[in-house]
Amino acid sequence: MTTEGDLLHTVTSERISALRRRAGRSLVWVTGLGFLAIALWQGLYSFQKVGWGFDTWRPVLFAYLVWATALCAAQVIVRGEAGKRTLFILPAVLFVVSLVVFPLLFGLYISFTDWNLASQDGMKPNGLDNLRQMWNDTFFWNALKNMIYYVLAVLVEYAIAFGLAVLLNAQIRGRKFFRVAFLLPLMLSPVAVSWMIGKSMMEIRFGPLARLARELGWDRPSFFGTPEMARFTIMAMDAWTFIPFMMIMLLAGLQALPKEVIEASKVDGATPWQSFREVIFPLMLPVSVTAIVIRIIFKLKLADIIINVTSGGPGGATDSVTSFIFREYRDRSNVGYGTLLAMVYLVLIVIFITLLLKFASRFLERPQ
Repeated sequence: MTTEGDLLHTVTSERISALRRRAGRSLVWVTGLGFLAIALWQGLYSFQKVGWGFDTWRPVLFAYLVWATALCAAQVIVRGEAGKRTLFILPAVLFVVSLVVFPLLFGLYISFTDWNLASQDGMKPNGLDNLRQMWNDTFFWNALKNMIYYVLAVLVEYAIAFGLAVLLNAQIRGRKFFRVAFLLPLMLSPVAVSWMIGKSMMEIRFGPLARLARELGWDRPSFFGTPEMARFTIMAMDAWTFIPFMMIMLLAGLQALPKEVIEASKVDGATPWQSFREVIFPLMLPVSVTAIVIRIIFKLKLADIIINVTSGGPGGATDSVTSFIFREYRDRSNVGYGTLLAMVYLVLIVIFITLLLKFASRFLERPQ
């Protein structure tokens, strides 16, 4: 029995009439234009450009739901069976877009308002005043400068992590024990580390590390007394927490290296250092770059330890941009200005990570 020519269960684009296609497209365009019109009008009303509008942005959400439903229905109307297959993915995509785009747009709107929770005036548009305040805010630029130090510290963390990974990859006694021991800091949250080490062990009067420093000849040990020392201590605590993360990635890369190549270098008479420099390190470059990039992304979010230990002090010397924005919200209740700082920092992160990935890609593609 042949099924050639049997189109009973097949719906092709030719079976869908032109009128039906126009109806489906018109449904999407009408609901889409309605959604944009309501959103635009509500935006103008929020910035006091028109005299009336909705009290909340809820009608805009309803208009988006209507447009999303019409878009899903139009897929079936216009494309038939192929449109039904699209419905397995399209609602999820629209849902994710609503979770990302709407908060982003609302945050952008808040960035240009004067909204202080301690004030009874509520939210008021203030144009570019927040941008001018940011430009003249020395504490923000100081926090941005501190991020340069924190990001550069990743290179030192990488060197330590690579050394530990090489050590744990060698045939040493107690290797399994040391692997578990070195991973313990990663199992702790940064908040626990900040209280356990920064607030307890480094306490200037009774902390065990302070006592040890006095025994070694440091008369008045203060791990957070000067800007340089405080910044170094914050970097040390953060490194102690996250070096195991880089170490485990590099250890996995070392164990995946082809043993034949390493053995061949030994047969050729290469010393351990030559074998590492000429064979192991070049082969580990992709894993190394991945570990460094991921660690930099984590570093750009550094806030927990700073907030709990120093609150940005002394004099903003340890502030990261994230901790500064947090204090702008918590201590000053300045939602409008804090949101603008967060938006600017997001743009800077996107630009920096994009350039970093582009540089890393070119670095890996060049001939070794």
